[in-house]
Amino acid sequence: MNFMRENVILVSDDGEDQRSRFCFFFFRSQDQLIWKERGHCIRFGDELVKMLLRNQGIRHLDGFCSIYNFSKRFSSLPNGTSSGVYGKVGSSVGGVNHDNSGKVEGVRQVVDVVCQVLEGGPWGPALENALSALDEKPQPELVIGVLRRLKDVGQAINYFRWCEKQTDQAHCPEVYNSLLLVMARSRNFKSLDQVLEEMSIAGIGPSNNACIELVSSCVRSQKLREAFDLLQTMRKFKFCPAFSAYTTLIGALSTIPESDLMLKLFHQMQELGYEVTVHLFTTLIRVFAKEGRVDAALSLLDEMKSNSCNADIVLYNVCIDCFGKVGKVDMAWKFFHEMRMNGLMPDDVTYTSMIGVLCKAEKLNEAVELFEEMDANRKVPCVYAYNTMIMGYGSVGKFDEAYSLFERQKKKGCIPSVIAYNCVLTCLGKKGRSEEALRVFNEMKTDAAPNISTYNILVDMLCRAGNVEAALQVQDDMKEAGLYPNVMTANIMIDRLCKAQKLDEACSIFEGMDHKVFMPDAVTFCSLIDGLGRRGRVNDAYRLYEKMLDSDQIPNAIAYTSLIRNFFKCGRKEDGHKIYKEMVRRGCSPDLMLLNTYMDCVFKAGETEKGRSVFEEIKARGFIPDVRSYSILIHGLVKAGFANETYKLFHAMKEQGCELDTRAYNAIIDGFCKCGKVNKAYQLLEEMKSKGQQPTVVTYGSVIDGLAKIDRLDEAYMLFEEAKSKGIELNVVVYTSLVDGFGKVGRIDEAYLIMEELMQKGLSPNVYTYNCLLDALVKAGEIDEAIVSFQSMKNMNCTPNRYTYNILINGLCRVRKFNKAFVYWQEMKKQGIDPNAVTYATMISGLANAGNIRDATGLFERFKASGGIPDSVCYNAMIEGLSSGDKAMEAYALFEETRRKGCTINTKTCVVLLDALHKAECLEQAAIVGAVLRETAKSQHSSRSW
Repeated sequence: MNFMRENVILVSDDGEDQRSRFCFFFFRSQDQLIWKERGHCIRFGDELVKMLLRNQGIRHLDGFCSIYNFSKRFSSLPNGTSSGVYGKVGSSVGGVNHDNSGKVEGVRQVVDVVCQVLEGGPWGPALENALSALDEKPQPELVIGVLRRLKDVGQAINYFRWCEKQTDQAHCPEVYNSLLLVMARSRNFKSLDQVLEEMSIAGIGPSNNACIELVSSCVRSQKLREAFDLLQTMRKFKFCPAFSAYTTLIGALSTIPESDLMLKLFHQMQELGYEVTVHLFTTLIRVFAKEGRVDAALSLLDEMKSNSCNADIVLYNVCIDCFGKVGKVDMAWKFFHEMRMNGLMPDDVTYTSMIGVLCKAEKLNEAVELFEEMDANRKVPCVYAYNTMIMGYGSVGKFDEAYSLFERQKKKGCIPSVIAYNCVLTCLGKKGRSEEALRVFNEMKTDAAPNISTYNILVDMLCRAGNVEAALQVQDDMKEAGLYPNVMTANIMIDRLCKAQKLDEACSIFEGMDHKVFMPDAVTFCSLIDGLGRRGRVNDAYRLYEKMLDSDQIPNAIAYTSLIRNFFKCGRKEDGHKIYKEMVRRGCSPDLMLLNTYMDCVFKAGETEKGRSVFEEIKARGFIPDVRSYSILIHGLVKAGFANETYKLFHAMKEQGCELDTRAYNAIIDGFCKCGKVNKAYQLLEEMKSKGQQPTVVTYGSVIDGLAKIDRLDEAYMLFEEAKSKGIELNVVVYTSLVDGFGKVGRIDEAYLIMEELMQKGLSPNVYTYNCLLDALVKAGEIDEAIVSFQSMKNMNCTPNRYTYNILINGLCRVRKFNKAFVYWQEMKKQGIDPNAVTYATMISGLANAGNIRDATGLFERFKASGGIPDSVCYNAMIEGLSSGDKAMEAYALFEETRRKGCTINTKTCVVLLDALHKAECLEQAAIVGAVLRETAKSQHSSRSW
């Protein structure tokens, strides 16, 4: 770049050469002038260059520069008098007088020069010298003008301090307030404390305008806490912030809301002597009432009345609306009647608010009465009141009344709004009257233009009815009306189709979404992922999850909850665990619902310790376990055999203040019954009824089973009858508990009666029911009756299991019908049911006890050869059989084998074997058996003593 050097010599007013002091020169480039001084450069824009040349601040003559006094030029105004902006008084060029507009223009030009200098580079010695070259003592008018133009608060503070040094005196109030305005514009308050402290020491206060701008700046940038702190800083230095600064911030805080901060500001205003208005009281009361802080709101009302402020209709309307919405209906009524007593007539807002409050509280009769009172006194119906009343009817399911009121509105010549039409369409949809809804929709087109919500309501209604073709036609109608389906429309269709198990149609809509118009959102993906997962298509659900990630959608806790639940439900628990770990790795924080679902899945998968750890994780993540968390934990532990922990967890719930729901009561009652605390379970059942919680079949079933297991059968039967009298549909499980209970105590006839009643109710006994009955018959010695019941079981297409055959084989062996027992043994094997250790032990014991040692031994050896492990019952039966069959040494050999395997040998078995060994004169072996017998007797004695 080519530069042209221009020498400049500055002189002071007394003619002294300033070259040694300033020593600088300019370079001219194409578009700017560069100030170079002792290695520092400051760039000036072209506008400044033109102004300097135009005003003869620099005169270039054939490579030389004329001497010119900068100080005089920029300190003198066109009329020849001093402006007081810079330095000493000097005469103007030509000495021509001008009016005040000329003075203003002169100051503006100097402000332009200073701002160009300040914007030319960072603050430093070079920039300070450039400013010094213009003059020595800047005056307030110039400083104010410059500060008003600056945007960088750092540069403004540097210039502010530099001017302070140049004049060697404190700035005036206007300059300080101009600096505060710079801070407000830039929203940079780092130096605010220091500036306010200086102002306080100097006895200067922020102007009202500065206060308002500082607060408004914070409000515009949504930094309301910073605005609050700013006012508190002013109060710290004993300043009095402007009235409007307080009201602006209180109004902004009411939208968050921050009621406590608002109240503190309100009290500060009162301390400062500001007159608080009804409008201000209204703002605070609205916020406190909406938060449910009724006492604070009423306190403000009392304070307002004590200040002789008369409540206006706006305040009453706010009180009715806000108190009503937090459930204080009586308070809302009180304000409604009070305003009438004070001579204020309720307006449309008053009536509509009160009607809305009553509808929300389901006090529909009072709402109707008030609505009729309002409607009777009006010639023209109030559209808002009609809308509110129609929605009120709809919210409590009175769809016919809503539709009737809608028709009445039309008959009165009042055209219903789109809100009323949408509400009526929703009501008709919930009643399943889709054809009538379509008729109303067609009528609507002549009265009110349907909006997207209208079409979405129709789509939802038709999808619920399974009429997908009609729903798609509605989508086409939307486009013809100039409205295009939005993501909510697609979400409604996908969700409803998934719930109707029409997954292919839902996937088709998802694939056909026009991504140019709208993109699938988290709701879209979650609905389809859940729908696919619930139908067992977990692989498709996971592929959709991956597609969600590819489309830059961040899966939320709902998506992960669905994936985890459905993987576990399909028996793929390892994949469920992987999903949870992936969620944590991706930084998605689980919510309480997800953790509860995960814990439930883990317990159902039989991972008890993992379930416990998930419960602890809930607390570790900062959540407070809710009633569902405890219900899942108790239920899981009871199923895993840890019912004894129920009591401790029940008390933990009580201490935490959990309100038990039906599911919680059922889990705790079942836990108490399983661990033998049946009386406690009975008490909880009574508590449940007294609190208005209706016991379910699960509740009654748990207590009936608990009572039956401890032989309190009469009480169990009374509960059984009570449940029936309350219209509770009892299931097979409840009947089976009574069959089992009566059967075990030998009350066979009552067990039969319960069985008959079960079948008369149209219920089918399951294998467990038949097993209970068969076991009771066998123990009562009614083996023939047991065989009849077994045949009846097969006739009812109830497939016997291994336990069924074991009961029958045991019963037949007891009555020495070994051939018949062997028949069932063979039948069992034909059914593909392999005999287990119990079956073998039953047959072997029966044969051995009957003296059929040969068959017993053969069966015993086959059992061991097939990999079976005989248990103590089997060994004891064989030892006793061999001993009784005069095979003492074989019995002794089996005795030693039993000891080596660590199986328990009964005292009776030892006595039988000892007699056999004595008869066979096997004295050495008899001595060993005798020693074992003595040790067994001693250990049993010490156990009883303990």
